[in-house]
Amino acid sequence: MRTLQRTRPELTDFLRARRERLTPEDVGLPAAKRRRTPGLRREEVAALAGVGLTWYTWLEQGRDIGVSADFLDNLARVLKLDAAERRHLFLLAHERPPAEPGKTFCAVPSLARRLVDDLAPHAAYVINLRWDVLASNEPADRLFGFGRHGPARRNLLRLLFTDPELRDAFVDWEGQAPAMLASFRRDFAASRDDADARALIDELERVSPDFRRWWHRQDVHGPCTGTRLIRIDGKPVTFEHTSLAIDGGQHLKLVVYAQVDDRR
Repeated sequence: MRTLQRTRPELTDFLRARRERLTPEDVGLPAAKRRRTPGLRREEVAALAGVGLTWYTWLEQGRDIGVSADFLDNLARVLKLDAAERRHLFLLAHERPPAEPGKTFCAVPSLARRLVDDLAPHAAYVINLRWDVLASNEPADRLFGFGRHGPARRNLLRLLFTDPELRDAFVDWEGQAPAMLASFRRDFAASRDDADARALIDELERVSPDFRRWWHRQDVHGPCTGTRLIRIDGKPVTFEHTSLAIDGGQHLKLVVYAQVDDRR
């Protein structure tokens, strides 16, 4: 629980507006007779949220009181907030976004697929939190060999540790692979409740001693960005690479590799 100083009127206005847009029938209460003001009363919201009227009144007034994430989740349920409104409530009252479950299997927006294709001749692909390759263009397929594997097996982390051809393509694989694994750990933490992400880790621990050794080092790095040497026709080529969030709600990232001597 945190005690915060609320100097902005946004929390007061937001809670009042969301309370006033609901009717008693919306929250399972008996239909009310004519009211002087629209929506639910403060005492009704307080009772439904399981707190005292005085405490809820102080919250709506923006007073300096402690609020927990559990209470804010409960209040969001009572006020029937959607995902965007729930996040807004947390930012106003808790000064940080709520914890949200990570999603691994997601649909790639059609515009994102077009963008991946349009980025050619640069290699580009879209991954989710589990690093499943959900979309890629021809330069990426040539560079990483995605086409050598069926769609269900196109997982960047799996290929990094189980595909001998991809391993040989990376110059200094033993330096790059643990760094990429340390970057993956951040995404794994976000998807910690996802059974498919856990299954991937279990699989790689069984089949790759290198993965098992490096995974248990507990290294964590920032996002993968910088330069990387990859062999093309036996010759090392330098690529700049970076990742961009393209759908925060779906936890999708666009990864782009641009050959250093082929900039536009």
